[in-house]
Amino acid sequence: MIIDKAEVIVTSPNRNFVTLKLTTDDGLTGLGDATLNGRELAVVAYLTEHVVPLLLGRDAHRIEDTWQFLYRSAYWRRGPVTMAAIAAVDMALWDIKGKAAGMPVYQLLGGASRNGLLAYGHASGTDLPSLFDSVRDHLEQGFKAIRIQTAVPGLKAIYGIAAQSSFTGGGEERYDHEPARRGAKPVEEDWETRPYLLHLPKVFEAVRNEFGPEIPLLHDGHHRMTPIQAAKLGKALEPYDLFWLEDCTPAENQEALRLVRQHTTTPLAIGEIFNTVWDFKDIIREQLIDYVRGAVTHMGGITALKKTLDYAALYQIKSGMHGPTDISPVGMAAAMHLGLAIHNFGIQEYMKHGTRTNEVFQQSFTWQDGLLHPGDQPGLGVELDLDEAGKYPYEQAYLPYNRLSDGTVHDW
Repeated sequence: MIIDKAEVIVTSPNRNFVTLKLTTDDGLTGLGDATLNGRELAVVAYLTEHVVPLLLGRDAHRIEDTWQFLYRSAYWRRGPVTMAAIAAVDMALWDIKGKAAGMPVYQLLGGASRNGLLAYGHASGTDLPSLFDSVRDHLEQGFKAIRIQTAVPGLKAIYGIAAQSSFTGGGEERYDHEPARRGAKPVEEDWETRPYLLHLPKVFEAVRNEFGPEIPLLHDGHHRMTPIQAAKLGKALEPYDLFWLEDCTPAENQEALRLVRQHTTTPLAIGEIFNTVWDFKDIIREQLIDYVRGAVTHMGGITALKKTLDYAALYQIKSGMHGPTDISPVGMAAAMHLGLAIHNFGIQEYMKHGTRTNEVFQQSFTWQDGLLHPGDQPGLGVELDLDEAGKYPYEQAYLPYNRLSDGTVHDW
């Protein structure tokens, strides 16, 4: 089963997506997500100029061999661009193999380990009443677990607050996680950690008082704290029993998590910006985290992330795969198939895509009673409508960035 065509498709229905489409000599097609939020065209160039020529004529059945070839033969390894490109190839090959076998991908990975995937939604507000409204809306949508993000008094615009975002995605969809915003320059937002640390525990106290102790609540620190600040926040949030505190400090300094662990029992989730098992190796082995936040799209695909999660399982560490609108419906489907199959599934991030995106990507997953399921169509269960995709050309877009009140650039 030989690959005889490879296309890199860029479309921007509600935001920019990069999709690799492979076609075999017997007419089977496979899709892979190569979207790198705010740096999409870097992956387009990597795929078009360096990877596509290597794929033509290869046996589409040889997934592991192709992965190792693309990773090792380039000499220059790792990094978000390289691993997003490899991920797209890997997903597309699993999609093809599933179609050739007449089975959904999760069956090829060992079959289902559960009936569905617990997913969490994104609630946010500029004040308590608007935050409570957002939580109620997510409960009405069927979510059983909810991420809580709040505005901070004195800060004009910060990560994760839908009402403060200038991004609309060309439609009326609400975004509690910002895609890269369209425009020639990135948007500047403001940040100060001290008022955030003072305000956030009060918000979680109010949410618990309003909604009770049963709902799993999550929060994303989004890399903005120093290790000791993260430890202080984790300790302050312990009375409110968080499901996890995510990206509490920039995880490139992995030793920092030892300090955080010493001071708090709040569970920690890390890894949405990681690219390989080598980024996770030490913090998994030392049990410095509780959830692996890697994305299929940015970790080299199903093949690589499954190995990372199998390693994490040895230490009773679970999955918490990245899944906001950074990830296209193709990447989200791949995450659902992987999550359904592995034993150590924890929770799946789920943010609903906009109407235009759902018209471009025809999907077979289901959402029922707080659980996701990828569906039972052969392959990944996603098809790309090229005519719809062609209506929405690429638009330049950047993620925002932060400055402190004194003008210093800070982690966003």
